[in-house]
Amino acid sequence: MSNVQYEKFIRSRITELRIRKNVSEHRMSLELDKSGSYIRGITSEAALPSLRELFNIISYFEMDPAEFFAPLAEQDTQYNRLCERLHGLEASDLDKVGLFLDWITK
Repeated sequence: MSNVQYEKFIRSRITELRIRKNVSEHRMSLELDKSGSYIRGITSEAALPSLRELFNIISYFEMDPAEFFAPLAEQDTQYNRLCERLHGLEASDLDKVGLFLDWITK
């Protein structure tokens, strides 16, 4: 995924969660102790939140970062399918996969 795609995800995810919470951009901005147009600036692609502010936004939705970014992991890609398979392996099997990766990346 490119940086532009991650930025688009953050903007759309904030909008999705804001709508689900049934709160306006203006009200959400004020509840985050920002100017009334803060969230609108993010969703309109004029700005991005700093990392600290992104964590504040995530907390505003009463979730943790893993929950906020969970839809990214739900994408059906070969990488995600392989990661899911790796999660189920025992440590000795992960060591074998590591050796194989070392071998093919040399």
